[in-house]
Amino acid sequence: IMASTLLTSVLLYPQMSFNAQTGTTYTFALTDANNTLVTLNNSSAITLTVPPNSSVAFPVGAILQFAQIGAGQVTVAAGSGVTINYTPGLKTRAQYSSASLIQTATNTWLLSGDITA
Repeated sequence: IMASTLLTSVLLYPQMSFNAQTGTTYTFALTDANNTLVTLNNSSAITLTVPPNSSVAFPVGAILQFAQIGAGQVTVAAGSGVTINYTPGLKTRAQYSSASLIQTATNTWLLSGDITA
């Protein structure tokens, strides 16, 4: 493989990393942005918090991805001053549901995926 082909493949198809969480609460960290899938695995309900820019300075355009691996339904919560735009709700629909948050402006996020009210 030519070096330029390999470099192009790495840039176009970066390998995803995983951040496995097993508690009932988790707050996104800067290292979760873009090519990381946060997996949430607990039998009880889980609260997943999007922190304000003053705590974690995600760049506009950052993508946060997560998946409910266990039976505990995940609810996305907005940190202080954070706005999350969504429809129809802020919860994962079922076990193995996944969703993404895209930062559209400082402290403003769009939630989409397999979510419910």
